[in-house]
Amino acid sequence: MAREADVLQSPERVAQRVARWEEHLGTVVPVRPAGPSVRIATWNLRVFGGLTKAWATPEDASPQRNFTDLVMIAGVLRQFDGVAVQEVRGDLRALRPLMKVLGEDWASILTDVTEGKDGNPERLAFLFDTRRVKLSGLACELVVLLERDAGVGLGELDRQFARTSYAVSFFSQGQTFTLVTLHVVFGDHAAERVPELRAIAEWLAGWAEQEFGWNHNLIALGDFSIDRVGDPLLEAFTSTGLVPAPQLADLPRTIFDDAGAGHFYDQIAWFTQGQRNRPVLTLDPVAGGHVDFVLELQGESTLAQLSFHISDHYPIWVDFAIPTD
Repeated sequence: MAREADVLQSPERVAQRVARWEEHLGTVVPVRPAGPSVRIATWNLRVFGGLTKAWATPEDASPQRNFTDLVMIAGVLRQFDGVAVQEVRGDLRALRPLMKVLGEDWASILTDVTEGKDGNPERLAFLFDTRRVKLSGLACELVVLLERDAGVGLGELDRQFARTSYAVSFFSQGQTFTLVTLHVVFGDHAAERVPELRAIAEWLAGWAEQEFGWNHNLIALGDFSIDRVGDPLLEAFTSTGLVPAPQLADLPRTIFDDAGAGHFYDQIAWFTQGQRNRPVLTLDPVAGGHVDFVLELQGESTLAQLSFHISDHYPIWVDFAIPTD
């Protein structure tokens, strides 16, 4: 069995596969826009916790994710400057070696485990390239003060968020921006998600107004568990003026989505001009996309197996141009 330290010393066959993968990534993720910019992504990495410490997972071994998978995942992450990651588990055996693969220029900041059945038990995390993005001071979980409502409509949420959303402020090339990541509980029925989505939207709107005086950009991103355009879930999410990235509107979100019948679980969104005292996005969203890894990485695996090696969600990203004046 390989040791964790061996993740930096891949066998030749793995190194060749990684080289092909990174060459492919160079063709599907475009060159950055000219001028100052920041590329922000979100990725739900399915059950990102345990790790089989080998370059190939033995038959019937659990977990299925191995060192090779981490290197492939790292290749994707390097395409971005900052990534919100959902489904990081209490078990950090996969995250620690992933950070080693990314290298000393990369850092992470994450929540503690969310306890309880709906917590699952998960962490929310940001991974970021410190050469492009630096922490600027704020790191907090979004907590609703139920005893005095905190701007969330009475009767809309009778408990704390099952997985408390996580806000962190960053600084890049003269511009400060706050990223708020979340993972909405899926539940047994879509209707169960509406109150939490609406409550989060209202909480973000009220909190954003407090940040208005700082002139900070506020960007919400993560797995919102939204089924489709036009349904009550999307209406709840956008009820206070959050605008999903139009560049991502028609892209599939999971590897199990059928053509023309995709879900819209993962989103990157922000408030726009003219909405009360909320921070107007001064960053310019100039491009966006996703990384489809199925064809290149599936091999002889089933989609279900691939989902536990890499993920069941695609990473989605947006390029933001940074104003220079």
